[in-house]
Amino acid sequence: MSIIRRCTSCNKYTMKEKCPDCSSKTINPEPPKFSPQDKYGRYRRQMKREIEMKKG
Repeated sequence: MSIIRRCTSCNKYTMKEKCPDCSSKTINPEPPKFSPQDKYGRYRRQMKREIEMKKG
C-alpha cells in the first residue's frame, strides 16, 4: 500500500520519495501514532511550551 506524501518546499502531494516538480524531499503528512509508552512526550510538550512562551 502506498502512502501519500507532501513536498517540504512546494507543499504539493505525491506518492514518490522526491517531488516530481521541484525534486525536494517528501514527508508523510500524518502525525505519529499515539502511544501510552511515549518516551519523548515530555520533551515534546516542553519544547511546545517554550515555543509558545517565545511567541506570547
